Amino acid sequence: MRFSPAAVAMAFVLATVSSSVESQKPDDQIDPRSLALLARADAARTAGQLTQAQDLLETALAIDPKNRGAYIAMGKVATAQALPGKAVRFYREALAIDPNDVAALSGQGVALVDRGAVERAKANLAKVRTLCKAECQPAVTLAAAIAKGPPPAVVTAQNTTTVPPKGKEDASAKP
Repeated sequence: MRFSPAAVAMAFVLATVSSSVESQKPDDQIDPRSLALLARADAARTAGQLTQAQDLLETALAIDPKNRGAYIAMGKVATAQALPGKAVRFYREALAIDPNDVAALSGQGVALVDRGAVERAKANLAKVRTLCKAECQPAVTLAAAIAKGPPPAVVTAQNTTTVPPKGKEDASAKP
């Protein structure tokens, strides 16, 4: 099941508005249907079925826009699809619900490195290390991404065909 971009945008707007109006729900108050869809989406993502995972996560968020885990999972799907800008946005949504979520901070940091924003990723790493108080896997993952650095820039082929100036066509082309 696919949702139109307008429906997804509306769900995110409603999620953002409701997060500022309502008090934040603890994870144990997330709609169980949304959590079940999140579990199915994680299995689909692990199996490499990114489109199916994305569809399930969109549905999970439509059911309960406070499902922070679904935003984190959407960030993971976007990262797997090599869409770091989208991933950063999904992690930002998770951090709006809980600014101290180390998984969201780490995932956002990795996506920031992929976008070339290494300094911002280092700020996320510092916050993750402060929150963990000891070495934790999210900090290790983000530190490794920072050490690796951003991916190389994509080089595209250039058009090397030359076009003669007007009025100077090749004489052999005339009948």
